[in-house]
Amino acid sequence: MEKNNKKDILYLNIAVMMFGIAGVIGQYVEVPSVMVALGRVICSSLILLTIAFVKKEILKLESKKDYLLIIFAGAVLALHWTSFFQSIQVSSVAIGTITFSTFPLFLTFLEPLIYHEKLSVRSLVSAIVLFVGVVITIPEFSMKNQVTIGIVWGMLSSLTYAIITLANRYFSGKYQGRIVSLYEQGTAAIVLLPTIFFVKVTWRLQDIVGVALIGCICTAFAYSLYISAQKKVKAQTAGLISGMETVYGILYAFMLLSEIPTTREIIGGVVILSVGLYSSLKPDRK
Repeated sequence: MEKNNKKDILYLNIAVMMFGIAGVIGQYVEVPSVMVALGRVICSSLILLTIAFVKKEILKLESKKDYLLIIFAGAVLALHWTSFFQSIQVSSVAIGTITFSTFPLFLTFLEPLIYHEKLSVRSLVSAIVLFVGVVITIPEFSMKNQVTIGIVWGMLSSLTYAIITLANRYFSGKYQGRIVSLYEQGTAAIVLLPTIFFVKVTWRLQDIVGVALIGCICTAFAYSLYISAQKKVKAQTAGLISGMETVYGILYAFMLLSEIPTTREIIGGVVILSVGLYSSLKPDRK
């Protein structure tokens, strides 16, 4: 049992490492962020659909409400991926991944509101510290600064991910994670598809390969591996490992792009990641 647990933890780390490299690969792709997002969800949804057909999985949802909610979540996912890659393209991998890690800030206020739960004092304090971490990373409060613009896009990515997380909390008790992902990413692909008529872009071989890698390896394969391994690992452990995505992303950027985080980014990132670490180790009592 212990051996299996160690194997699952290894698989979780491998999955998170693949999540973390998506932003770095995105820096080698020169097409607009919306095209990167479109290519990502098309590749991943096609792979997930193929897996569902091979495994003969039931794709039907239980109610009209579930269809409407999952379509909404898919549309939000389209905005999430677009804003995430936009943040990285206008600033750096460090800024994009650090600001993305602040999604618990939005969950602190949205989760009690949507699920009618009590807002704990500890969660409120954690949210305030997260906000301080973001403020530390801002070089100047001016939209003329590329880093500041990247942070704004990153915060939008964070907010949309928080919304998706809340939707997935509802779906996780009713459907397999891979099926939920298929619907959400398939919807995101449909939502983003019309952009091909409005965004003029010249695809290089490097762009096609990069987007395919992000969609196939960093999304479909990594997500399937993560979901499979997560079932046999404690939620706290999975949460801690997931928090390493930002660290992996910054390390990849340093090794492959020679991106060196500024002192502000390092301090702000440490503050944000420390809150995530603390929250994972000390979950709220229900």
